[in-house]
Amino acid sequence: MANIFPSRRVRRTPFTEGVEAAGVKGYTVYNHMLLPTVFRSVEEDYHHLKSAVQVWDVSVERQVEVRGPDAGRLIQMLTPRDLRGMLPGMCYYVPMVDETGGMLNDPVAVKLAEDRYWISIADSDLLFWVKGIAYGYRLDVLVDEPDVSPLAVQGPKADDLMARVFGDSVRDIRFFRFGMYDFNGVSMAVARSGYSKQGGFEIYVDGTENGMPLWNTLFEAGKDLDVHAGCPNLIERIEGGLLSYGNDMTDENTPHECGLGRFCSTQTAIGCVGRDALLRVAKEGPVKQIRPISIEGDLPPCDREWPIIAKDKRVGTVTSSAKSPDFKTNVAMGMVRMTHWDAGTQFTVKTQAGDFAGTVEENFWI
Repeated sequence: MANIFPSRRVRRTPFTEGVEAAGVKGYTVYNHMLLPTVFRSVEEDYHHLKSAVQVWDVSVERQVEVRGPDAGRLIQMLTPRDLRGMLPGMCYYVPMVDETGGMLNDPVAVKLAEDRYWISIADSDLLFWVKGIAYGYRLDVLVDEPDVSPLAVQGPKADDLMARVFGDSVRDIRFFRFGMYDFNGVSMAVARSGYSKQGGFEIYVDGTENGMPLWNTLFEAGKDLDVHAGCPNLIERIEGGLLSYGNDMTDENTPHECGLGRFCSTQTAIGCVGRDALLRVAKEGPVKQIRPISIEGDLPPCDREWPIIAKDKRVGTVTSSAKSPDFKTNVAMGMVRMTHWDAGTQFTVKTQAGDFAGTVEENFWI
């Protein structure tokens, strides 16, 4: 595989120095920044994530800050999820759609105050869409990207490590809630959230200059907890059914096709720009949807779409796949037509290395 050469268009992060010192072996480019993909090996990182604690540089989860009198109105225009019950201190998973109901992003919205939000985005230039809506509707808001970089602490020992740095009260933070905690005189939002099913936190590090001091403090405090540098793990995220925007879904898919219908309150989310389109989708139902899939055999890397074939007809696409050491099979997810999405349905998956047998599973693995 050819090398990807760095440039100023691909930004380093406040933690890149620590990531490099920890022996990162691979990166991808995500929101124009470096995202680590592997340290020891994907499988070794996977086992460690499930047994200890890892610190992840997820600065690539860029923040779109919306502040001003119309901040709440603008956030509601972006998502079909009803946000009327959202209070400061809460985080909401908010599918964001365009006027056709197509997915533009699936971020977490962080409500800092009645007139101030952060949108912690997946890989897309959502900032431009938010600015366009704000200024197209002449809303009284400011929209920009603050100098805030998330650092995740994930794994079964995450609570112990975080308590050593921020105090025991972090243990009381509820899922998808956050509190403000001091680090070296800087107040930072600490949320119980993260891109794994192993539990943990995301620290919204305010100020690039605070990145490495916090990174070093966490590693010093966690020596006896076997703390390692880590990153979102392909195997674990597929086992847990965690979707990847741009891989498992694009703007050609609606939230209902992505299995996110429970986050669409289209009857009451008044003002969402895609509301009318999604009302029609909700009424008729999706004709294809994300499903967990197991695949037999020695698979190649899933670096492209794999067609799903049944009786010589294409009935779907595998979008992500990995070999699971714990579940002794290739775990995968894909967009499958309703005629073949029932659990137990079998079909052929066509890859660059040949054809393999696939089966729709009842649920994701964890």
